[in-house]
Amino acid sequence: MATSRAAPNSRISSITARRRFDSVPSRHRPATKTGQLRELLTSPDLCFLMEAHSALSAKIAEEAGFEGLWASGLSVSAALGVRDSNEASWTQVLEVLEFMADATTVPILLDGDTGYGNFNNFRRLVAKLGQRGIAGVCIEDKLFPKTNSFLGANQPLADVDEFCGKIKAGKDSQTDPDFVIVARIEALVSGLGMDEALRRAEAYHDAGADALLIHSKRSTATEVLEFCRAWEQRCPVVLVPTKYYATPTSRFRDAGVSAVIWANHNLRASITAMRRTCEVLRAEESLISVEDEVAPLADVFALAGNAELEQAEKRYVAGRPQTGAVVLAATRGSALADLTQERPKCMLDVRGEALLHRHVRLLREHGVDAVTVVAGYRPDAVDVPGIDKVVNESYASTGEVYSLSGAAPALSGDCIIGFGDILFRGFLLSMLLKSEADFTLVIDADGRRATSADGEAEVADRVACTVPFTEDFMDDSPVALQAIGDDVDTADGRWVGLMKLSVRGAGRVREELAAMAADGTLRRADMGDLFRRLMAGGERLSVIYVRGNWLDVNDAFDLAQARNVP
Repeated sequence: MATSRAAPNSRISSITARRRFDSVPSRHRPATKTGQLRELLTSPDLCFLMEAHSALSAKIAEEAGFEGLWASGLSVSAALGVRDSNEASWTQVLEVLEFMADATTVPILLDGDTGYGNFNNFRRLVAKLGQRGIAGVCIEDKLFPKTNSFLGANQPLADVDEFCGKIKAGKDSQTDPDFVIVARIEALVSGLGMDEALRRAEAYHDAGADALLIHSKRSTATEVLEFCRAWEQRCPVVLVPTKYYATPTSRFRDAGVSAVIWANHNLRASITAMRRTCEVLRAEESLISVEDEVAPLADVFALAGNAELEQAEKRYVAGRPQTGAVVLAATRGSALADLTQERPKCMLDVRGEALLHRHVRLLREHGVDAVTVVAGYRPDAVDVPGIDKVVNESYASTGEVYSLSGAAPALSGDCIIGFGDILFRGFLLSMLLKSEADFTLVIDADGRRATSADGEAEVADRVACTVPFTEDFMDDSPVALQAIGDDVDTADGRWVGLMKLSVRGAGRVREELAAMAADGTLRRADMGDLFRRLMAGGERLSVIYVRGNWLDVNDAFDLAQARNVP
């Protein structure tokens, strides 16, 4: 790179002036990852690189909006369970990098330690990084095997001429002209002073380094900012404020810094979160306390790219059925009085989101995109984007099964059926979707003792099952429905209003709906009537027990409770 030269100790009057090194105009994003990284480093704007140590952490960082990633040697080593002392070979690191590069669209700058050996090792590393789509590498002027900069003091540094030869070998070996080599200066960390840091900076820049990383382990940014003032922006400067984290970012901008690296915080955050989760599970022997504190499985599937696979299966695998959903949301909710004057209760606001919006959102987060909603009262107010809406115009004089019959065409494959006025945790859907039974109902074991706001016993959808609920979390005995309705005296729980049908189960429900229409029982039937007919026909309705974690919103008391649910 052709640049102007100045004496190491000279000063300029305005450090915030436009950088004097060659820069790429920011009119458009370069097509290559190497071009993107070079643009980030040479732009007049400060950029930020986020640490990543796996494909998953890399995707999360890109999802958060970071335009570049730092493949930290410390973090990759720790994730592999070894020390940051080149105990992981460069080929093992390269394998991690390949997954990271494949999973993301933003450039990756590798923390390449000392280059994994001499000039010959480094030029081979550069060639292999280019083949794997890595945009650049940072090497530090210490001895191989490296020791982490934050361990010990007065670490010996590489000979300047030897390190310059390593830089030249790397530049000669790159196949992409935009590939970036960053030279990391450890003189300040090793206590050799500012003059030595500037001497090395000048030598490394002359050897062809595209940028310099000036490192410090002091708790303030004083010495790195002094370096920036003395260096006068003759090439991009990169900082790693792990120790001087309290320094306002504006000071880095004022100093003309090109890039700031958040060097190990994804790794450290994951350690904190995993420790807490393990401690709670070990102490409580139950998932209840942590389930809503961890990412839903839908997030894992999304980050892993399951949605793309599903779309590919639709294109390449003929006849593969997709899971759909039917949401019954036809009633007004008269017990809510004026609150449902202009809209059905499924559209009541709960913490900034309508009940039905939340219901559909949870379905989609769990990969159920084809959602049919059966509306009735004020169907115009049911305005959830992307749904298929069916209207039961006779909602006031018909039952739940009649509403379901209006959505019979949607019962063509695996299908979730639920009431639109219930609030529930996402893990209930996760459990349902795993079931391979033809008919699966979610039963709340705490519904055995359920009471209404006036203290009267709740009777709606009370159930008796073949096996009662047990506190033994190792007990996975299969459970089936035996009876449902207000005539169940000794209840094992209460149906929460969620069920899943297999392809065969959906077909049987369609058959039963047709039979009920033929014999005149369809219009007034509730879901309990449908379940009893299925059982009478020899069908087994499987049961999944839960304890709480859902709410049926029927009146103002329920709505008040719902608004306290995060």
